[in-house]
Amino acid sequence: MISYNPKSWFTLIFSFSKSDTVRMLWKQLIYIGVLSLAITFAELHFFPKAAFLKNLIAVYSLLGFVISLLLVFRTNTAYDRWWEGRKIWGAIVNDSRNLALKINAIESIKNEKAFFKNTISNFCFSSKNHLRDQTNEGELEFNEFNEREQYILADHKPIFFVNLLQSKLYQLKSKGQISDNEWLILDKNVNALVDSIGGCERIKNTPIPYSYSLFIKKFIFIYVITLPLAFVNQFSYFSAFIATFVFYALVSMEVLAEEIEDPFGEDDNDLPTDQICERIKQNVSEILN
Repeated sequence: MISYNPKSWFTLIFSFSKSDTVRMLWKQLIYIGVLSLAITFAELHFFPKAAFLKNLIAVYSLLGFVISLLLVFRTNTAYDRWWEGRKIWGAIVNDSRNLALKINAIESIKNEKAFFKNTISNFCFSSKNHLRDQTNEGELEFNEFNEREQYILADHKPIFFVNLLQSKLYQLKSKGQISDNEWLILDKNVNALVDSIGGCERIKNTPIPYSYSLFIKKFIFIYVITLPLAFVNQFSYFSAFIATFVFYALVSMEVLAEEIEDPFGEDDNDLPTDQICERIKQNVSEILN
């Protein structure tokens, strides 16, 4: 995720990052510009006096209003997914800290602090990598050698570490090192971690319906390609530039929505899950040390 100063207008206007839509769409802009220019040329030279073309501006104004409504809904839906992902990771931060604080307060399990410190952090890092369809053992701190082997064989890496936490809590409860009330309190935080990874998976595995996305793309393409028909009588060849600029504005909104609707990747506009995991590790280590 890019950190920036929203009040620095000129810096933002003249900056070109990887997520800038001009860099992402420059090939498509050239294609649309050439195609719009060809349509403009054909209309000026082969249909210069077509009467039905003179009243198209009102039609395209109405269509433009319809497209704007669709894109507003599209971007709002994508941002809701991005913001919900951020809230879920905020919950992971809080539950990790709360779990560490409660464990630290129980005097009878001081010898197990290292286990909980490593396992809580491992859950967060494995959750981040799980949502990216990656594995990175270098970020993890295993408690014993066979734990690493079990981790490699595990199909769902975050649940593997939750299972370790639950097993340890049941073991401590059976030995009488924690009471039933303490176990219930700790178990609540562990279950909340499971709910959080499930919420992230729901966002990741439920993209916008295919038919809806397909319709928006086709609608924008047809609208932009035929746009010179409405403006050529007033702007001549300049209408091709207008069509290209409208294409840039409309498609940029769609591209940005596609990028943020899955907020757990490594794009510039995705959530800073790397920094969040490092913060959790630092906080949990500080509490349990």
